[in-house]
Amino acid sequence: MEDYLQLFVEETSWYNDIVLGSLLPANWLAPLPHFFRGWLRNYIGGTLLYLISGILWCFYIYYLKRNVYLPKDAIPSKNAMLLQIGVAMKAMPWYCALPTMSEYMIEHGWTKCFSRISDVGWIAYFCYLAVYLVFVEFGIYWMHRELHDIKPLYKYLHATHHIYNKQNTLSPFAGLAFHPIDGILQAVPHVLALFLIPTHFTTHIALLFIEAIWTANIHDCIHGKLWPVMGAGYHTIHHTTYRHNYGHYTIWMDWMFGTLRDPVEDEAKKI
Repeated sequence: MEDYLQLFVEETSWYNDIVLGSLLPANWLAPLPHFFRGWLRNYIGGTLLYLISGILWCFYIYYLKRNVYLPKDAIPSKNAMLLQIGVAMKAMPWYCALPTMSEYMIEHGWTKCFSRISDVGWIAYFCYLAVYLVFVEFGIYWMHRELHDIKPLYKYLHATHHIYNKQNTLSPFAGLAFHPIDGILQAVPHVLALFLIPTHFTTHIALLFIEAIWTANIHDCIHGKLWPVMGAGYHTIHHTTYRHNYGHYTIWMDWMFGTLRDPVEDEAKKI
């Protein structure tokens, strides 16, 4: 068992070397505990992913494709985007504690994670992945919905994110502009799944960081019209009504629990 758990340690150490080895001198890294190296790698990687993807996204939709995807009056101001970056960067050190803790629990054998797809086979891998994604979708839907329905949670946590409630205040940078506890709570289903569902370690880490890209996408106000994806068109409605479209990747949970509101139907009604 210890030999198998060492595979997880070796993998996280490799990630540390990729991110930290090229940025920090080896004599700075050597004294740091493995846990702190993992947190520092997640912090640097998460920050770079957030800033680089956000800058490129905004440059493309607001400048290269200006007035193509969004009308001029729907483009957020630079001050609004800088405010969102400030909120996200204050929360980033806390966000990065969650994947670091999940890695710690995986390395110590507390979860159902497996290191190699060959340990279970490709068919089982995809079956487990499907169950994992359904569990995460269900968990994030209800966590998000309760952050609205339980008034103290909304007032002291989720309201930080909902100050961005119009098209001209939403941007890809709003994707991580949460109170840190709010952001962590909405990502917790990813970690809870590890204790219930056999999960491929690399896939779990990748999905956590894909969250940063996905949340940028659903805050750019551009409706992708790709059913059943819960894209930005749906999520913009969430920011303007507060009572619809709590889902994450798909519309299924909102459809099942009666909170779905379709942006295409909304536009048709306005016409």
